Amino acid sequence: MRFLHTADWQLGMSRRFLDPERQGQFDAARRDVLATLGRLAVSEGCEAVLVGGDVFETNTESARTVRQAMEKLKGLPLKVFLLPGNHDPLNAASIWDSERFLRAYPENVVVLRDEQPVEVRPGFEVVGAPWRSKRPTSDLLGDLLTALDPAPPGVVRVAVGHGAVDAVAPQSDPVALIRIAGVRAALEAGKAHYVALGDRHSTTEVTPRVWYSGAPEPTAFVETDPGNVLVVEIDEADLSRPPVVTKHRVATWNFRSVEIELNGAADVTALSELLDALPDKERTIVKLLLRGVLSVSDKAAYDDLRRSSEELFAAVVDSSRSRLEVRPDDADFGALGLSGFAARAVDDLRELATGPDEDAARRASDALALLVTLSGRAS
Repeated sequence: MRFLHTADWQLGMSRRFLDPERQGQFDAARRDVLATLGRLAVSEGCEAVLVGGDVFETNTESARTVRQAMEKLKGLPLKVFLLPGNHDPLNAASIWDSERFLRAYPENVVVLRDEQPVEVRPGFEVVGAPWRSKRPTSDLLGDLLTALDPAPPGVVRVAVGHGAVDAVAPQSDPVALIRIAGVRAALEAGKAHYVALGDRHSTTEVTPRVWYSGAPEPTAFVETDPGNVLVVEIDEADLSRPPVVTKHRVATWNFRSVEIELNGAADVTALSELLDALPDKERTIVKLLLRGVLSVSDKAAYDDLRRSSEELFAAVVDSSRSRLEVRPDDADFGALGLSGFAARAVDDLRELATGPDEDAARRASDALALLVTLSGRAS
């Protein structure tokens, strides 16, 4: 038997560096990927789709967001199980109890509201550990597995959870951290045969029976392997065999980090060629981590490249760790034709710019760059 494991759709997510047009495209991609994974589930012969939490970005998403998402799911010839996560917990303000959701969700969509096993069909059960607040006071998945009896003979049971696992993210909230030792013990006792996790946006194998699917569309630069869903196959005739987990890439967007030293015109050209080689520019968000020292003329060439890149890519953002300095060189000053006091002032600034006082050097470099730029030399 097969099912599709996915998580962290976070429908309604906004990214501050996207303009309104690109944000609309980003939203559309996050909805469209639901149809993609649905088609994949059908073509792969899956019996269900299991979503490991964070279906919505918040509990306040609009009726439009909810309805459009449910429209993507309603035609599927299989059940879709949705687990409330930390972004959309099953609390007093829950989207799951709102009129927006209750009017929109189709019959094949099931919300895992409690810790009771739900039958997909005879011989196949799903059980979830829903979040009821943004700050749980215990290991929710651990609590679920502790309370469960072993699955009946001949029944495949899949547990769906959400949160950080101590074996992967030990620095996370220690109160709600999922303890892998307890999960392993529950699996060995036959309480479940696979654990479908959400929260980590990168596809990650914790153990052969415990996986994070990752987000089907990427959401941040720190993610190492986003944009996937998992097709999981379990041998019903021999439940002692580990499941076969196959990763399928479904994403259409990319987050790309580019780190490069810029110390002259050749480096600016190299950056231009690197950016030009990136595919799907209109669906790629680029973060630039730049270090080095450029003359004013070379900085002008970089600024031109930056402007054209912003027109091509979904967004271009700067890393907070970028350290790119502008330091005018002899070529920048050659055409200024300065003399007298002005020439001596420039000489004094240039001496400061190469001196040992870092703060004074930075301010002097900024002043020289401004002078050259205002002269029209860099236009």
